[in-house]
Amino acid sequence: MIKSRTKKRFGKVAMVAGVLIVAVMMVVSAVWGTVAQATVYSGVRAEFAQYLTSARAMVTLEVSTGRILYEHNADERLACASTTKILTAIAVIENVANLDEMVKVNDKAVGVEGTSVYLQKGESMSVRDLLLGLMLRSGNDCASALAFHVSGSVEKFADLMNETAWRAGARNSSFKNPHGLDEEGHLTTARDLGLISAYAMRNEMFREIAKTKEARITGPDHPRPIQNKNRLLRSNQDIVGIKTGFTSKAGRCFVGALNDDGMTVIAVVLNCGPMFPESEALMERATEEFYMHRVLSKDDVITPTKQQREHKTAMVGEDFFYPVRPGEESKFEVTINEHHVVVHFGGKVVKSFDKV
Repeated sequence: MIKSRTKKRFGKVAMVAGVLIVAVMMVVSAVWGTVAQATVYSGVRAEFAQYLTSARAMVTLEVSTGRILYEHNADERLACASTTKILTAIAVIENVANLDEMVKVNDKAVGVEGTSVYLQKGESMSVRDLLLGLMLRSGNDCASALAFHVSGSVEKFADLMNETAWRAGARNSSFKNPHGLDEEGHLTTARDLGLISAYAMRNEMFREIAKTKEARITGPDHPRPIQNKNRLLRSNQDIVGIKTGFTSKAGRCFVGALNDDGMTVIAVVLNCGPMFPESEALMERATEEFYMHRVLSKDDVITPTKQQREHKTAMVGEDFFYPVRPGEESKFEVTINEHHVVVHFGGKVVKSFDKV
């Protein structure tokens, strides 16, 4: 009888344990599902295990179109530390005609706290060298010197930065300084920073600077050797930029760019401890999962639909590629209106061409 009771008790315990295990698995599955929804691919739920990021916020996007491939908490306004200098650099490049022109360093740019190339009072340096010091060494003094040179003050240069950010598509950001040191109201989002970075990477001069591994810039007595803080440039031949950042408020921040077979993707991670391996994994995954689909060729003749009979055939005069997953090719629709050829993807306008 004792053995029989023991078996019955064991059976009940096993049954209860089994129920508990199933319940726990259901809860874990529900939690993982909820978290997975926070990390999405163009509005479609992604598999949690593949796109896990420890970043407070993340965006991965394709450069030429700005299509968001993955995102997590992409619209929270956060500090972004020295990734600010991406915007500083492109604002300077767009507003200085000759990057070899010499800059007499403003006294207020000397001794700025944080990382520095140790500019000295009365020193002169070319805009190009200051940009290298800005992007490779992350010189806060270089950021300030460029701001004074271009706009006359940090405040006016911040206005220029915000204008440039808006032009890049950023709608939820506010930049107060050119270096990214913590300041009240100096905030961006992963989405905005991704759009700003993509905008910058479409500029040839910016791309050249962003991918530079090391350089020698002028100094008062001898050249200053500087090395890019983006260590992925030295460990992965496909990496082509762009900027690191850190402050106590922002945490570790990174914007990386990777080019694979003509497709360039950017990963933005804000407040992310393992910023290098996580961003690298996101970019590599994106180039494996997506490819650049040719939607239109420059010689294609676009024929109006039955509903557009009032419009004549048209051409766009250039090739147009868009990043897609295999199987998404059928989501494109091309329409014609009075002045434009319009490309839709999944019901959303993604490109508009003047008729040729």
